[in-house]
Amino acid sequence: MKSGLLFDSHALLAFFQKENGAKVVYNILEKSRRQSIDRLICVINLGEIIYMTKKLFGDKKKLELLGRIHQLSFKVLPVPDSLVYQAAEIKAEYPISYADCLVVACAQEHDATIVTGDPEFKHVEHLVSIEWIR
Repeated sequence: MKSGLLFDSHALLAFFQKENGAKVVYNILEKSRRQSIDRLICVINLGEIIYMTKKLFGDKKKLELLGRIHQLSFKVLPVPDSLVYQAAEIKAEYPISYADCLVVACAQEHDATIVTGDPEFKHVEHLVSIEWIR
């Protein structure tokens, strides 16, 4: 296990919406709590969660979800210029979304394991450690 767990929006949305993989995410969150492993989220993924939740469920649910993320003690990682450039290099080489490239860059920068169920990450699993939720 690396120094922290970096959750992408795919994993957290599955958890909060009780989709396939939600139980696995719950178990990972519990394990990280028991073992005092940092729970991380890239600010870009947090933005994805906010807009997707608002779009599908409205402002009330969006605020509830933000409260839950705070209660789970997630550390929100900023995206400095150096990570933007690193993500651009990754995007130029691999067929994954730019937001996912930022997650990869954040994971590399913070020596973290990405928690995801998004199959796009299969293209870059040789670059980072990944804990799959399905």
